[in-house]
Amino acid sequence: MIRVKDISQKNDRTLSILWTDNKVQNLDVVKLRLKCPCAGCIDEWTHKPILKPEQIPESVRPVSIESVGSYAMKIAFNDGHSTGIYTYQMLRSLN
Repeated sequence: MIRVKDISQKNDRTLSILWTDNKVQNLDVVKLRLKCPCAGCIDEWTHKPILKPEQIPESVRPVSIESVGSYAMKIAFNDGHSTGIYTYQMLRSLN
């Protein structure tokens, strides 16, 4: 199983993830916030986003990142949102 080896804020707009297979993945934090998989952001039945891009400020940034078991991370953002659990599989599929 591929896991996160290291995660850092590369710059104001980019979160950089180093995976255990040594792949480096750079994620735009606004796009990452828009991909939040929680029930407040995604319709639970259709799995379609209910969060609109215009609802996310360009200044959004992660304020904390926590491991969730060995399969995911929970990211809290400065817009007050902190309920999304981003699985490693989902994160790897971004970009």
